[in-house]
Amino acid sequence: MKEWDKKRVLVTGGAGFLGSHLCKQLINLGHEVICVDNFYTGRRMNVLSLLRNPSFEIIRHDITFPLYIEVDEIYNLACPASPVHYQSNPVQTTKTCVHGVINMLGLTKRLKAKIFQASTSEVYGNPQTHPQSEDYHGDVNPIGVRSCYDEGKRCAETLFFDYHRQHNIKIKVARIFNTYGPNMHPNDGRVVSNLIMQALQNKPITIYGDGLQTRSFCYVDDLIDGLILLMNSSDSITGPINLGNPQEITILELVENIIELINSKSLVEFHTLPLDDPQKRQPDISLAKEKLNWESKISLKEGLIKTIKYFERILRDA
Repeated sequence: MKEWDKKRVLVTGGAGFLGSHLCKQLINLGHEVICVDNFYTGRRMNVLSLLRNPSFEIIRHDITFPLYIEVDEIYNLACPASPVHYQSNPVQTTKTCVHGVINMLGLTKRLKAKIFQASTSEVYGNPQTHPQSEDYHGDVNPIGVRSCYDEGKRCAETLFFDYHRQHNIKIKVARIFNTYGPNMHPNDGRVVSNLIMQALQNKPITIYGDGLQTRSFCYVDDLIDGLILLMNSSDSITGPINLGNPQEITILELVENIIELINSKSLVEFHTLPLDDPQKRQPDISLAKEKLNWESKISLKEGLIKTIKYFERILRDA
């Protein structure tokens, strides 16, 4: 990379699951990266391999407080993304999505920079259309136990587009569907990490509801490629753009895959479905294909094998 092409990039939530992979890829591409994280769910071990890299810097900071820094681009990934974590402190989750986003947009406005927002498929709620495309406005409970995250992310999108219209800020918004891979927190309560950890330890595998609810799982490397492609796309492409794997699978089918790959002796236990848990998730990625020439490439089996190896190492080193 030529020196004048090198960027100074801020990644909030940079020690989290997605953020750590993004930091590594940006450094691999030749950029300088400043990782900001309050370590509520992020973990230093996720970026341990980068700490000696002169192109990497880490700052402990909560974005609900203003941040004064000089950068060229901002990727805003700061927010707990698993129900276990975002429901444990719902007010702080909402503050991160609102106060934190206002702080990052204010910083972007001052710097005349470009900013990316990690939104979520949860803005669609329990969808009445299938698959979900970007023009669907969602079916979200504004007062439920998941609302701090669902409505928080919806408000974050509102703020992004209002700042774009009112202040001409360059924005990029991606709606991220279920993503999995190494660096997931082993106790974050998300379905892939839960099932793999239970299966590796031959513990009972917990399925909520009847297991016939569907999800569409995207491996993290594919997702990170999509984020960077969106950030580097024409300024006219603001999003929101769905990023995910359109291959739909039931939770029961996912369990069968994981048990087979691990050769686990775990038995299945059924539990009550949590309130407002969506029954279907499948992204329509037509827009990502058209605007970014992006689609997921790594198969579920290949991705699960890589993720299982990561959790095997976590358990071995514990």
